[in-house]
Amino acid sequence: MSFNEGSNLDTSQVTGGGSRGGLAIGGGIGTLVIVLIGAFLGVDLTSLGSSAANPYDQGQVQPGGSTSEQSFEQCKTGADANRDDTCRIIGTVNSVQDYWQDALPADVGRQYRAAKTVIYSGATQSPCGTASNQTGPFYCPSDERIYIDASFFDELTSRFGADDGALAQEYVVAHEYGHHVENILGFLAKGQDRKTGPLSGGVRIELMADCMAGVWANHAATTKDDQGNTLLRPLTDADIRSALSAASAVGDDHIQEDLGGGTVNPETWTHGSSESRQKWFLAGYESGTVNACDTFSTNDL
Repeated sequence: MSFNEGSNLDTSQVTGGGSRGGLAIGGGIGTLVIVLIGAFLGVDLTSLGSSAANPYDQGQVQPGGSTSEQSFEQCKTGADANRDDTCRIIGTVNSVQDYWQDALPADVGRQYRAAKTVIYSGATQSPCGTASNQTGPFYCPSDERIYIDASFFDELTSRFGADDGALAQEYVVAHEYGHHVENILGFLAKGQDRKTGPLSGGVRIELMADCMAGVWANHAATTKDDQGNTLLRPLTDADIRSALSAASAVGDDHIQEDLGGGTVNPETWTHGSSESRQKWFLAGYESGTVNACDTFSTNDL
């Protein structure tokens, strides 16, 4: 999905962090959980439980350096978002938040809370633990921020097998904001059942976020910048195929079979199958409403 070249990007909705050198990570279950949950477009839930999951409290990790808003000075317009992955993240954040700001009160009567995205390079520290390309993009509920390294998009294509279309990347951002909406609506804690498998709470949370990404995609071409300019052009069939390729690429069965040794074990799933992830993205896209995304009211996942 391409941006309208004359639209304006609002860099105040993102912040920077991290450094190329990476960070020294100590042991502990918190780090392990982040790696397992965050690696494939997940949400880290450890901060909702014990503070022991926070490496700050254990002296294991030093925070990465911060990057000021000026670091994104190359990201001014939709034309920049069309040519630069970092600017595309910013434009997508702008679009997703513009949509939910109005849609959430209208659909379910809950007020949306703006959430910043931390765009880092290499590694940075969050209250949920260390963010890096090993963890992948994730949402941290304790500070209500999304953490993403733009270089993850190369991994999404080269390692996981998604195509390199714009909506594949935008889907990643919209999925993480889906977790933020889940947090606002009170669903996120339901993913803490400590179970795995196709019907587990964690899988339901991930599929719901996929659905919410689809809801945004349905309305993306109506979202506007702060000057009233439409941010994105209407979707094409190629855009939808691109988003579905990303949803498929991060399915548990695909990861286990193609990246994890060839054995598919549904009882260990935490995010859902490729088919399910595509199904729920399409459910959101075709319905255009968050009311179609209640994965906790059905076992037909």
